Amino acid sequence: MSTVVMHNVVSVDGFIADADDQVGPLFEWYSNGDHELAEGSGLKVSRVSAEYVRPMWARIGSMVIGRHLFDITNGWEGSPPAGEHVVVVSHRPKPDGWHPEASYHFVGDVAQAIAKARELAGERVVAVAAGDVGGQAFALGLVDEVAMDVVPVVFGSGKRYFGSVDARHLLEDPHTVIQGDRVLHLLYRVRR
Repeated sequence: MSTVVMHNVVSVDGFIADADDQVGPLFEWYSNGDHELAEGSGLKVSRVSAEYVRPMWARIGSMVIGRHLFDITNGWEGSPPAGEHVVVVSHRPKPDGWHPEASYHFVGDVAQAIAKARELAGERVVAVAAGDVGGQAFALGLVDEVAMDVVPVVFGSGKRYFGSVDARHLLEDPHTVIQGDRVLHLLYRVRR
């Protein structure tokens, strides 16, 4: 069965974007190196970050995102940054005529979205975007691991990594700690 990993780039104070959905310096590490993450991506990171991110992205079979992320990225024009399939949590259907060839599925609730993403991923990883949808999956106990790319910036306010999770949840000690250039890669298992 697939592993469900909640993931995003995050400020040291726990935000994945500011109040206006701007990521500002959070994504600068994607262009501060000389090792391309994927051919033609334009993303160049440090050697250390590339050695961590490339295999992580290669293991992803499907992604789960919210409708808000789909709308602000236009679903990456039908080509997700990792994996072959995207499950969008939304009560609205796929826009008419939007990339009919793309393997994007629109599902009404988080638990159904995770189930669909697991089916599509097979033995590969399901990546859940942090934020409101990720926080809901986390609160429902559907997340196995939490991956954070922590950037040394303080936002003060904005969109929280765990969304509106309002209960205490424990994670194990990080089993992966990698210092890149202007980013710290952390991977935690969720304590059951």
